Amino acid sequence: MNILSAQNLEKTVKDEPLFTDLTFGLEKGEKIGIVGKNGAGKSTLLKVLAKEIVMDEGILSIKNGADVAYLEQNVPFSQDDTIESFFFKSKSTKVQKLKEYYDSLKSGSGEAQSKLYEEVEKDDLFSVERNYYALIDQYDIKRDKAALMKELSGGEAKKVHLARTLASKSDIILLDEPTNHLDIKTIEEMEEDLKDPSISAIIVTHDRAILDSVCTTILELDRSSSYKHPGSYSSYIERKAERLKEAFKQQERMRSVLRRELKWLSRAPKARTGKDKGRIERAKELEEEQKKEVYEKKLREFTSEKRRLGKKILDLKDVSKSYEERVIFSPFSFIFEKNMKIALVGDNGSGKSTFLDVITEHIPPSSGVIEKGLNTVYGYYDQKSRDLNEKKSVIEYINDIGETIELSEDEGVSSARFLELFGFNKSMHNSPIYTLSGGEKRRLYLISRLVMNPNFLILDEPTNDLDIDTMESLEDYITSFSGPVLICSHDRTFLNITTDTTLEIKNGKLTYYPIPFSDYHERMKEEEKEGKKAEVEERRNQDARVKKDDKKRKLTFKEQKEYEGLLFEIDELEAKVKEIEDSFSSLDPKDFESLPLREKEYHEKKEELDKKIERFLELDEFAK
Repeated sequence: MNILSAQNLEKTVKDEPLFTDLTFGLEKGEKIGIVGKNGAGKSTLLKVLAKEIVMDEGILSIKNGADVAYLEQNVPFSQDDTIESFFFKSKSTKVQKLKEYYDSLKSGSGEAQSKLYEEVEKDDLFSVERNYYALIDQYDIKRDKAALMKELSGGEAKKVHLARTLASKSDIILLDEPTNHLDIKTIEEMEEDLKDPSISAIIVTHDRAILDSVCTTILELDRSSSYKHPGSYSSYIERKAERLKEAFKQQERMRSVLRRELKWLSRAPKARTGKDKGRIERAKELEEEQKKEVYEKKLREFTSEKRRLGKKILDLKDVSKSYEERVIFSPFSFIFEKNMKIALVGDNGSGKSTFLDVITEHIPPSSGVIEKGLNTVYGYYDQKSRDLNEKKSVIEYINDIGETIELSEDEGVSSARFLELFGFNKSMHNSPIYTLSGGEKRRLYLISRLVMNPNFLILDEPTNDLDIDTMESLEDYITSFSGPVLICSHDRTFLNITTDTTLEIKNGKLTYYPIPFSDYHERMKEEEKEGKKAEVEERRNQDARVKKDDKKRKLTFKEQKEYEGLLFEIDELEAKVKEIEDSFSSLDPKDFESLPLREKEYHEKKEELDKKIERFLELDEFAK
């Protein structure tokens, strides 16, 4: 049975239809992965489902009473939000009910408090808040709940947002690019959580590993149309290949028609009827389609191999970076050579971006020497897109690099045509860059780095906000690139395809592993597993030693007296706890104002009782 049903949805943005006649359903436990090019309407669809924006046409039905949690692409916090206040801004009905109860404690309305308390207890809503802080702890965010969201790193803020989304265990979870800015460890933890068969989710992501291991259905958005594929991402790729095969046959038929039309046009008749003019227009359209197909093939062959590399590319000699007492990375020496494809890995906040900024001389090292070759030209794609002048129009920005872009040694296209090949249609060329979406800005910045003809590629989280098609083009480009490549990415599939060695930054130290990322990753998992086994074994040995020692000892005089008095204290506390529990069920309306104090006393006495029982059992071992 569907818990969400969408029928004939339509949405148009900037006079462009994003999707039309879109129909699908979400069943309990189903995970739908949404894929498509940037601008296809993936994020817009999630906003429609979250009721953040209104659709133009269609019917959206969500099961009555279903709770919806929505993780936006950008973390929506205000300047004065703390980790605690950010939680209560969740639009989950569960969180809002809990917030309503806490607000009632401040207002002093006793009867309302009592009713809300019963609802909160019945639905176990206190556990949602506990889950939130448990996930924050699991994601290794060492911050107090009073910490301001604006003071968190991008990765930390994304983790807090993810914790808020998953904590409520909502009936429907909507996730828009959930892996952006997360480290690989957190992504894998999230991946395991999402595999829970009780979770129903709709996920927009470029992470092919998650699409393949988590999603049970793939929904593709393409040129205002949609295609639903049951099964994992792997099975979707197979079905899409079949669809494209049919499309290729259609292209062959189109070529045949074009040849006939062009032959007819070459006869150059003296006059044309209205019907003839229609044939002329049709022939021109077919010719444009063919040109586009040729250019797209050339685009796949686009490379930067013409710029020569010198003997020395980049040498690091005892390079380090520290801020006051914090060591980002200790002295590190390395020689970058031709054809190196290196994955730079580490947890959020470990210093990956700082390392890249140091070696590209955007920030100075604390010690050591950086020797850059005379012919070395960086193509540095940084997370901040710092060289992207958003006041310029799209076409102005690319024209600053060159009005003609070389796709290969003997093929060039105009900057306008080049933009079209990368998904920027003519209507966007004169738009200021600041009006573009996040994904469009990143794609524009990426192509600006590549057309500068670098011979050393340095990419910091290049897959954030990019669609899978653009990522695959980038993978082809990197694979054929002859200079060194250094990639910092959380995308496991991307790293496996594009790199063959690994550079790890951990606990202020850089370590080079001459093995592919997949091998490195498996080795780290095994080491972590072995470390946990050793910890458990050591704990067991320690417990055994304690028990052995404990068997030899007896209660001291003081412990004996404590032991004898504990039973009396436990009886008294149990009676008090029961008395308070009984008072909740028979509370007089005039006593509602005292309810918060009674709740506080109840929790205190319950905690004290638990401690007394634990202590009694501990002493009881030696009293026998």
